[in-house]
Amino acid sequence: MSIWAAILIVVLTVATMELTAYSVHRWIMHGPIGWGWHKSHHDEDHDHALEKNDLYGVVFAVIAIVLFAVGALGSDLAWWIAVGVTCYGVIYYFLHDGLVHGRWPFRYVPKRGYLRRVYQAHRMHHAVHGRDDCVSFGFIWAPSVDRLKAQLKRSGALLRERDGTDGEA
Repeated sequence: MSIWAAILIVVLTVATMELTAYSVHRWIMHGPIGWGWHKSHHDEDHDHALEKNDLYGVVFAVIAIVLFAVGALGSDLAWWIAVGVTCYGVIYYFLHDGLVHGRWPFRYVPKRGYLRRVYQAHRMHHAVHGRDDCVSFGFIWAPSVDRLKAQLKRSGALLRERDGTDGEA
């Protein structure tokens, strides 16, 4: 396989992983099936140490390990897909765990640009308590902050929480 084909596979895999992560986050993690693990991530009193939600990372790591194993047996395609899944995992760790949730030994809040947009979008995701009416389910792509604010306003979730009428699912 050519280096250009390998690079294309890795880039397409990272893009596919963002779509997959969005879908898993939106409909599994915030759904009745996956909320049991993901709820730990939305608890206000967690200390940013390991949480049940980190099991999702283990699941994706196992998928990458299996793909690397298949690749080692001779499948170039599986190998480069595994590299893409791993690259996505590294990007996720730096943006989500490190930048947004401060699971680094230091704190950095971006002031402008792409990193600021990702940071704000995910903070807005956590503005709603519980699993319903959240916004911004992606991890490396984020809608504009204005769009997210409009979604939150339309949903009425923040008003219900302020008034004490929000029931967690």
